[in-house]
This record gives sequence, structure tokens and C-alpha cells, in this order.
Amino acid sequence: MKQTISKDLPLSEITLRRYEKPKFSERELVRKLCLSIGLLQPGDSRDVVVDVLHVLLKAKKEKKELHSEEIKNQVIEERKNLKLPILGVAGSNIRRQLKRLKDLFLIESVSNAYRVTEFSETSEIFKEKIKDFYLNSIVNRVGEYFSKVDEEFK
Repeated sequence: MKQTISKDLPLSEITLRRYEKPKFSERELVRKLCLSIGLLQPGDSRDVVVDVLHVLLKAKKEKKELHSEEIKNQVIEERKNLKLPILGVAGSNIRRQLKRLKDLFLIESVSNAYRVTEFSETSEIFKEKIKDFYLNSIVNRVGEYFSKVDEEFK
């Protein structure tokens, strides 16, 4: 008889990676940011999330909100201009990437349109939403586990 093992699903998680100091072209800079926060895996060729974020960052300059279809069209255009394969640009995948960006508080939806959170600077979003709130709550919970292990194994 096969025994079922319950899955331990995290309440939240974040991946952080350290790379060399930023000094890249615009798209490569966004790509390194995505790698740094786990939105993209090293060596991953499926990098449409980079283009989705890049499109939204460019729209932020004009304080413009975009619908998912507009984002999709701009992503396709960007990938064509850069001579990148037009892969991963199905509407369903664009929406999935938007959800991933929302889950990290980098973007938000307002009346079925998307924008960089409150049109804020990304460094401000990182500090307030990710570092001070999200990361802090994860680190505190991990600390609770360390304390409990110390208590149990004294």
C-alpha cells in the first residue's frame, strides 16, 4: 500500500540572488532584476516576464495603465524589434506573468488595467513592500522555527 505524504505548501516565498553591480542596457537590466528576485531562473530562455515588466516600466514614465491585451501586443513588438523568438506571448501566459509580478507587489491592477504599483519608483516598492513587509515576515517566521528547534533540542 502506498502511503500519501502531505505537501507542505509555503504561505509565501521569495528567491533572492546577488549579481554584479548593475550596468546594463535597459532590457538586460530588467532581466537581471527578474533573475535577482526569482522571477526568472538562471539559463532560462523563457523570459517573457522580462518583457512584460519592461513594457510596464516604460508605461510608468508616462503614468499610463495598460490592459493585458495592450501589454501582450507591446511585448510581441519588443520581441520582434530585438529579434527574439515570439514565444510565451499567449494571452494566458501574459496574464500568468502579470499575476507573478502582482504577487511580488511590483505591479497592481486598477479597473482591469495594470501599472507599476502606484507609479512608484521600483526601489521604493522594494523597500516598502518587499524588504520591510514581505521579506521581514518570512525572516521572522523562519526565526520562529529556529527558536522552536532550539527549544525542542535543548
